[in-house]
Amino acid sequence: MARTNAQRRATRVLTAVGSITVATLALSACSGGGDSGSTDGEGQTLTLWHYEGDDSAMAKAWNAAVPIFEEQTGATVKIEEKSFEQIQKTASQVLDTDAAPDLMEFNKGNATAGFLASTGLIADISDAVTEYGWDAKLAPSLQTTAKYTADGVMGGDTWYGVPNYGEFVGVYYNLDAFAAAGLEVPTTYDEFVDVLDAFVAKGITPLAEAGAEYPLGQLWYQLALTEADRSWVDDYQLYKNPVDWNGSEVSYASETLKEYVDKGYIASDVSSVKAEDAGVSFINGTSPIFVSGSWWYGRFASEAGFDWTLASFPGSKLSLGSSGNLWVVPERSQNKDLAYQFIDITMSPEIQAIIGNNGGVPVAADTADITDAKSKELIDTFNGVLDDDGLSFYPDWPAPGFYDVLVQELQGLVTGAQDPATTNANLGKKYDEGTADFR
Repeated sequence: MARTNAQRRATRVLTAVGSITVATLALSACSGGGDSGSTDGEGQTLTLWHYEGDDSAMAKAWNAAVPIFEEQTGATVKIEEKSFEQIQKTASQVLDTDAAPDLMEFNKGNATAGFLASTGLIADISDAVTEYGWDAKLAPSLQTTAKYTADGVMGGDTWYGVPNYGEFVGVYYNLDAFAAAGLEVPTTYDEFVDVLDAFVAKGITPLAEAGAEYPLGQLWYQLALTEADRSWVDDYQLYKNPVDWNGSEVSYASETLKEYVDKGYIASDVSSVKAEDAGVSFINGTSPIFVSGSWWYGRFASEAGFDWTLASFPGSKLSLGSSGNLWVVPERSQNKDLAYQFIDITMSPEIQAIIGNNGGVPVAADTADITDAKSKELIDTFNGVLDDDGLSFYPDWPAPGFYDVLVQELQGLVTGAQDPATTNANLGKKYDEGTADFR
């Protein structure tokens, strides 16, 4: 018997949720009440769930937003701790009851926020976006993860969430190691390759990498992006057209990644290395270059005992990255207008500056408000990517379980167990199977 669209969506999201491995984070929540649609919050309670750790840039900023909100509205905010996993597993049930919060942070993407949107569990907030002008503060590539189709595919026309922070992947350079080797940070891809060759000639493996987890797949995707344009990203991520798995983008990525191993740019045992090990090899100075995300920035700032910098990948206008997770308003929220007011405060320059000065990547900060030099460098790099409309999401996003597929296939590629053509064919087969219900 043929499945309905709703059945297919439910099946794919259960598969996706089952395949996602996440770190346990603190989650805040509480139950409360109030008159729906009220902008006068006196005596009311805004229930808010988020899953950021107390020391994170986002939690610091949002905690600072609470007293501002309470003073402006007369309402109070209560917080009850839960875990990320509790929300992932129970959101679709809780949000369909009177216990639903008024506002919560939720994971962006088709299988998470998109699924809640397609089932009517979170509200269409398009009118609030227009009223408060949040769309004017968000670059087009940041808007993609906030807007969904009726089937829950990101990049639609309807706003179901608002991000107030971002993330991206760039290249970290150990400036002390470069100076010792008489090298300069590359600004073109050819210069990047010259630097890799120069370090190899000195007996140094230049790239910190990890094939047992996400970094190798992100490097593979970044290499594809150097040959790609926005239309290819839309095909890969948003199913606009079929992806050519024998095309120049994918072929270049797989062939070049294999060359990186063969030429000694990446350690020969990369297939067994985990992300933590790669990050530590950059921190301890073993490898002078690391292609990875802005989420490492704060740690490098506190642990790396040398001068370093972060830049976008040379020779490419497209970079891995996206908005952060979203503020979403459950359809059964009892205080939607209060929720919108809280969102607006978190989009204000004051709160955005707190994100920026604590190692986060704000989406609407005034750079003049960023006083920490390293943080300003991070934000300037991110803004440069936004100016190029460069955020291109992540390679595992299109299909449930595709993360594990990428890890396995790229391990086969770098160990020599299979050639680039076989790797591409295997990836294409799993991608097509995993995206069939979306297209």
